[in-house]
Amino acid sequence: MDSSRLKNSNSESQHSCIWQQAGVVRRKDCEIDYHCEACQFDRALRRVASENRRFLHQGQGKTPTAKSGKIIFWKDRLRELPPWKQPCLHHMKGRIEFRACTHDYQCGNCEFDQYFSDQYTVHAVVQPVDVLDIKGFKLPHGYYLHRGHTWVKIEEGSTVRIGLDDFALRLLGPLDRIEAPLMGKTVEQDRGDILLNRKSNTARIQSPISGVVTDINSDLREQGNLANQDPYTQGWVMRLHSNNLRFDLKKLMIGDQASEYMDQEIGRLYQVIEEEAGPLAADGGYLGDDIYGNLPGANWQKLTRLFLHT
Repeated sequence: MDSSRLKNSNSESQHSCIWQQAGVVRRKDCEIDYHCEACQFDRALRRVASENRRFLHQGQGKTPTAKSGKIIFWKDRLRELPPWKQPCLHHMKGRIEFRACTHDYQCGNCEFDQYFSDQYTVHAVVQPVDVLDIKGFKLPHGYYLHRGHTWVKIEEGSTVRIGLDDFALRLLGPLDRIEAPLMGKTVEQDRGDILLNRKSNTARIQSPISGVVTDINSDLREQGNLANQDPYTQGWVMRLHSNNLRFDLKKLMIGDQASEYMDQEIGRLYQVIEEEAGPLAADGGYLGDDIYGNLPGANWQKLTRLFLHT
């Protein structure tokens, strides 16, 4: 067995796909922070591996002759290693130092996996987030974006964390209150389930994912401007458990698609500014953190209708 498959401790392979680390594929980087349940590449390889396993069973030990016939499940490849060399999945995701798997990659039966997952989902949100700068607006790597300017961060299993993006928060300025549905309530994708308030102005934000609310950021009910200070970590609004996560994610944007959408939205915003304040206000410079508050004659309803799609 080639020992080079388990190099995720060095900087060059910190983000290597699980399938690469196991030695099933030669080169593949992970771009969604190891949330395999939302990965099209993972689904494709699982399908091929399943077909190959079925062919092997039906063919009485014969393997497919096509190049893809060499693809097996990454867990099966790692099981070829001595037990003490089989890495824990959390190590492969770069979250802990090396630890051997003790449950044959049946994570649902592992007490350590349950303990680690509970701790990780509590503390992961406060970790720094890598962001792209798109004409002065921040867009985080690995987050899904909804057209109504909410974001989705996938956590363990079918749990997601949701918040408002930098564009929406700077467009509307410091908010007095952000109110999410209470825990146990059901929200629906594209429905205005999140309520925003700034003085006498209110607006609703569409939920990017359907599911049951499992946690809310209660601080935002009294100090909505906390989200403006740190949109993608401390500014999260709620957490959901979704039963149709893969289906809902198909309607969202990530990576280049999200970047292109943000760029288009910024262009539309400059057009609105030019219509309201004249061409000198839309000179392509950096926009401030309270666009609504600093735009003479700005219409709250118009801005929320155009950009939040409410």
